[in-house]
Amino acid sequence: MLIQYGQALGDYIYDVFVAKFDFWLAFGLIAQLLFTARFLVQWISSERAGQSVVPMAFWFFSMAGGFMTLIYGIAKREPVIIMGQAFATVIYVRNIMLIIKNRGSGSKTLSN
Repeated sequence: MLIQYGQALGDYIYDVFVAKFDFWLAFGLIAQLLFTARFLVQWISSERAGQSVVPMAFWFFSMAGGFMTLIYGIAKREPVIIMGQAFATVIYVRNIMLIIKNRGSGSKTLSN
């Protein structure tokens, strides 16, 4: 029985990541990698600072990954992705605008 589950899982992974591989899958995977990179950037920056910080790069990775994921959702006609990323991307862009606007007045975001 365990062997059957393992084989079924292998078949599923093959079907999803190999048999259906196309431009949009590659695009979506890159988008997700960019989105994930934002957490790595934030974690590394916080470890270096010795406290929780949100570097400017976090917002740029958020915006790039979110926008690419939105494009992917539109191309694949996925309403859940479209709704989630449309609103989130607006927030990422707005945060970047606020950081740039308040740079001279001591923004709480690191610029590295």
